[in-house]
Amino acid sequence: MSEALPPGPPMQQALEGFLRALRANEVRVSPAEAIDAHRAAAAVGYEDREVLRDSLCVTLAKSADEVARFDACFDAFFARPAAPARRQVETRAAPAETPPEAPELANQLLSGDEAALQAAMEASAARVGASEIRLASQRSLMTRRLLDDMGLREVEALIQALRGSGAPRDEALAERLAQRRAELFQQGQAYVERQVQLFAAESGRRMREAILARQKLTDIDPEEMRAMENLVRRMAKRLATKYSRRRHRAHKGRLDVRRTLRKSMGYGGVPFDIVWKTETVDKPKIVVLCDVSRSVASAAQFLLLFLYSLNEVVERLDAYAFSDIAVSVNDLLNDETVDDAISLILDRVGFRPTDYGRSLAAFFEAQGAKLDRRTTVIVLGDGRSNYAEPRLDLMRSIAERVRSVIWLNPEPETYWNQGDSKALDYARFCTVAKPCNSLAELERIIEDVLRSYVTH
Repeated sequence: MSEALPPGPPMQQALEGFLRALRANEVRVSPAEAIDAHRAAAAVGYEDREVLRDSLCVTLAKSADEVARFDACFDAFFARPAAPARRQVETRAAPAETPPEAPELANQLLSGDEAALQAAMEASAARVGASEIRLASQRSLMTRRLLDDMGLREVEALIQALRGSGAPRDEALAERLAQRRAELFQQGQAYVERQVQLFAAESGRRMREAILARQKLTDIDPEEMRAMENLVRRMAKRLATKYSRRRHRAHKGRLDVRRTLRKSMGYGGVPFDIVWKTETVDKPKIVVLCDVSRSVASAAQFLLLFLYSLNEVVERLDAYAFSDIAVSVNDLLNDETVDDAISLILDRVGFRPTDYGRSLAAFFEAQGAKLDRRTTVIVLGDGRSNYAEPRLDLMRSIAERVRSVIWLNPEPETYWNQGDSKALDYARFCTVAKPCNSLAELERIIEDVLRSYVTH
């Protein structure tokens, strides 16, 4: 039989804490699943650790990723530290050695009662709310609160009193208590560290991602690039899941009473065949025109990454990149990994002087016949064309053919039409023209585009 779970607070309370830890680590646990988990634990008992783990895992984990998260969370939550190594030869303190007024914690430390110490630590953790920790920076404060609730300050006062008595026997007892206090402090730190891993690691990641989502795309440090790419993929997956689900509901439709009654005539009026009013919800066709010149190249790669992560809700996605001329980059994005494709796109057409007029002409020649009222054109660029001909006539023609034109400008609106910028002139032909220089703004705008295609 495998190792039983160690003593602690009532196991029902521990199981509830474990469910909260799972939710904090992105394992979704519904109220119904929580009830099933309690029933499973009651059925198999808590004596066999592995049987309990397997029973709860079958009940709660719904994917390979959640199984991995469950295992890590189970090991961390139900871990108990080994007792500190003792000297091979040690004479335990007899009850008479401890002053009558000594706190209970001092007696537990001197007697080496690890089970009682662990139970007291978990009880104190529940009282001070150790599982409510949300930031790694709270470790030291939470450790001190935990140990103070156990009675550490009284033990420290006892140590000082024994050292001040001048008696050799009291000095020896104070040293033993000081050693046990140091060991207890290490145990407290380890306990709080487990709470950080269980309850604060994921919230800390979400906080960092929230900060990154608001950071300017043109100011991303190289060391933040991988975290930003992961965040982009997570945002895109969230939108894909959301709008795939809505589209499925929209296709189900509503009951078509007239056609149902007509079909029931052949069955004596019994409606064997139910007919639904179905609504055809078009998947969006998106055409992207990305300025990858020096000034906006960093923002363009995030837009390309974001949109290509939305393939399951986009019927057709055509991508063009331009500096001095627009070229299709579908071949790169279809044949290469996204990371390699973006690098190759920047090598192919990036970091050159911008010519919006020439680029719009090349784009219209290649794509103009395919533009229709189901197409949304998304342009990412600052509208600065180095004083070349802006070809506003082509912008007008594009706007007349498509469902909408969305222009995302990395520059603040106060910069538009200053110097060589033609942003306000282009904005006249756009359904939406907004500053967009963060992932949060990008997600909000792309969601608006997807929402416009979905029947509510």
